[in-house]
Amino acid sequence: MKRRNFIQNTALGGLGVVAGSTAVAGNLENTQNKTPERASTAPYQLPLVIATWNVPNATEAAYNVLNNGGSVLDAVEQGCRVEEANEQGQSVGIGGLPDRDGNVTLDACIMNSEGDYGAVVYLQNIKHPISVARKVMEETPHVIMAGSGAEKFALSQGFERENLLTEASEKAWKAWLIEAKYKPIINIENHDTIGMLAVDSAGNIAGGCTTSGLAYKMAGRVGDSPIIGSGLFIDNEVGGATATGLGEEVLKTVGSFLIVELMRQGRSPQEACEEAIGRIVSKNKNYKDFQVGYIAVNKKGEIGYYSIHEGFSATCYCADQNRNYPSPYFNKS
Repeated sequence: MKRRNFIQNTALGGLGVVAGSTAVAGNLENTQNKTPERASTAPYQLPLVIATWNVPNATEAAYNVLNNGGSVLDAVEQGCRVEEANEQGQSVGIGGLPDRDGNVTLDACIMNSEGDYGAVVYLQNIKHPISVARKVMEETPHVIMAGSGAEKFALSQGFERENLLTEASEKAWKAWLIEAKYKPIINIENHDTIGMLAVDSAGNIAGGCTTSGLAYKMAGRVGDSPIIGSGLFIDNEVGGATATGLGEEVLKTVGSFLIVELMRQGRSPQEACEEAIGRIVSKNKNYKDFQVGYIAVNKKGEIGYYSIHEGFSATCYCADQNRNYPSPYFNKS
């Protein structure tokens, strides 16, 4: 299932606007004609990389950094940059679907093994928000920069301004405008996020999260992806977690922090992801109308992933295999 169609497998707003998906490439095992078994929840040999969605090129890039002796933070940044540069993805970086006013606005955050964190929100005209977020973390006394200030900072750091609205995304936006209703409608605002967690051979963990957010969102909207503890959280003593889906619901339960704290208490990554989804479902009677998915990893190399509905998947480069796995899910009705 395409990443942007995972909330509801229909055309956008009945207009036949379908978002693109990431092409399967790299050394991802071909699973087109079969359903792969679930990735093992037993510890994997380190290093490993796990990411939301079917993003084999991204996980391969990150794993190669680790395999060549690079840092776990470099691995996450380079992996996320692959999807940010993918114009066909329509969800991250260049080519992302715009807000209601036709502006592509990006959110991202990154967190290292020492607990340092950097983020950008509502960033425009810069293709690689994950790298700008890292600069915020390493080159400023701040942890979050927003809007025009974030863009000005990026330019000062050598990033180049470019138009992120591709012809395909502009066409989709104009088609949506024909019958657009100016209020959030979950079933047409399909969206997704690339979250990535990496563990090096010494057990050090880093993570990143990058997105263009809700398609046709209200101008100024920011979701969970760049917010520490919601879209991403790393504790190098325990593990890490990241989220994708309807950010408003992830924010309400501080989902990624919750998962890491549950792992601290002895839960496996899988058990923690399932509990975090359970918290959302128990607090929102309308859970059938939206999707949230989590992935998690601990220092032992155990992984977990879980979602509310069918359609979410995780890509794991571990045990010398780069494979995408459909996620187990809560709602079987």
